[in-house]
Amino acid sequence: MGTKAERRAARERVAGYHEARLGELIEHVAAAIDGYRSGEVDAYAVDETIHHYHRAARALWKFCWSGAGGTHIESIAHLLDQMTTDGETINWWERVTSRQRS
Repeated sequence: MGTKAERRAARERVAGYHEARLGELIEHVAAAIDGYRSGEVDAYAVDETIHHYHRAARALWKFCWSGAGGTHIESIAHLLDQMTTDGETINWWERVTSRQRS
């Protein structure tokens, strides 16, 4: 386990990642609502999008926060740094879609 400053930095890194990915997920809901308002989709399509958002946001939350305390957060922060270095991303919307279809 790192120093208090290292743990704080790890929490901030994970929180920043979490917020950024939530923003991406919210864009799917916003697009569905815009589609509803313009008449392109019905209320059921928006409802399904909202449910999909919930599943994706829950998976994202588990990834970021469900571990046991500081050690988990430091591990996730390190993983996020490695993903950035390697140019890797996780598409949380698609990740939930893939699991549903399996």
